[in-house]
Amino acid sequence: MEEDFANTSPAPAPAADLSVLVISLLKSVLYRDGDERLWAALLNLQARVRDYVVVLNLDLVLDEAEGYAFLKSRPEPADDDPAPRLPRLVARRPLSFPVSLVLALLRKKLAEFDAGGGDTRLVLGRDDIVELVRVFLHDGPNEAKLIDQIEATINKVVELGFLRKLKPTAGAAAGPGSYEVRRILKAFVDAQWLAEFDARLAIYQSAVGGRDAHPGGPGT
Repeated sequence: MEEDFANTSPAPAPAADLSVLVISLLKSVLYRDGDERLWAALLNLQARVRDYVVVLNLDLVLDEAEGYAFLKSRPEPADDDPAPRLPRLVARRPLSFPVSLVLALLRKKLAEFDAGGGDTRLVLGRDDIVELVRVFLHDGPNEAKLIDQIEATINKVVELGFLRKLKPTAGAAAGPGSYEVRRILKAFVDAQWLAEFDARLAIYQSAVGGRDAHPGGPGT
């Protein structure tokens, strides 16, 4: 006597779901709080995503605790490694000195915030960020120009995805705005780099006054 049993193995995820995930990751960072449905799909399909992107010479960086995921280029082979050097799909761009300075200060602020054990979201007003930065810059005769320069740097950090400008709350008076420090910053400015923060700031301060190259800061 033969008996038919239903196939209880999980059905493979639709290829469309995998394609949407990979395309989304190639375009930008994926945040849990940005699209919870897509985030859940990534957790379910992360092994397939890793296998898929490795052929593009990319690795998936997934931090479930912090709630973000992104793709980065795989390490280049050593000089004595016969493996071919593949083109980088994700470009590595050097950061300007002002941008590196802001990222370092925000990373230190985030570490101090986490040590306090409070909320998980660090929100800073524009004036807070301006004050963080101006301590390390020479005040010129034109105060408004200095603030404009810092604001331009803040906008660049927003473009890079390390700050998110928050919408004003209903009924709030018009002001310069507030920003959330995105926790993905921890993946780019690591603990070792942060441990050398004071020494790097000394280099930054000596560089102020015309140089716009960042001395050993993190790259994207």
